[in-house]
Amino acid sequence: MTAYLLIVDDEPAIRDMLVFTLENAGYNTAVAASAASADRAIAEKLPDLMLLDWMMPGENGKQFSQRLRGQPATRDLPIIMLTARSADHDLVAGLDAGADDYISKPFSNAELLSRIKALLRRTSTQPTSENFVVGELRLDPLSHRVTVADNDLTMGPTEYNLLQFFLSHRERVYSRSELIDHVWGQNTYIEERTVDVHIRRLREVLSPHGYDKLVQTVRGAGYRFSTRK
Repeated sequence: MTAYLLIVDDEPAIRDMLVFTLENAGYNTAVAASAASADRAIAEKLPDLMLLDWMMPGENGKQFSQRLRGQPATRDLPIIMLTARSADHDLVAGLDAGADDYISKPFSNAELLSRIKALLRRTSTQPTSENFVVGELRLDPLSHRVTVADNDLTMGPTEYNLLQFFLSHRERVYSRSELIDHVWGQNTYIEERTVDVHIRRLREVLSPHGYDKLVQTVRGAGYRFSTRK
């Protein structure tokens, strides 16, 4: 089934370029020039992935992404942030706003398509039927729910995939590059610092219940999920 992508950018030239590139790559597309028009497009049909410009008039991309993450219908919507801002703190801010990936302008078509394929692949993987349970923490792949004592936890798709990977590979240490290969996918243009941001976001979700301590940093090596102190 052909993926349906929503492009949200206030610059007509950028929208036209993205439509041309994505439709030539076989995707179906829709466009919106603002967060308000994107809301209407999403209400009509939920996209498989959204390309979102940061610098838009009115509600900007960061604010829009945060709002979408707070709504049940769009909290798992894969989002790639597009922006001319490339400083480290901008990347962190974009990811903290709920984006799953972040691409600085200008970017190549090859990089963009690779990022899209990788994000679609990791958010549409056929789930296993096995539940993962640690204490009162439970991840159910079939319902795509994470609960603690039957209380739902809200997290983005990348944090969910990280947690599922950790739960199925306990006690082993994985470097950032290994996590990128396993969670984001091989041949994906992801900077290693992006892993740190998503690890922090996962810990923040687990923290109120004390399970953040199970996502452990191994200095000089990477991360592991361990029930050992």
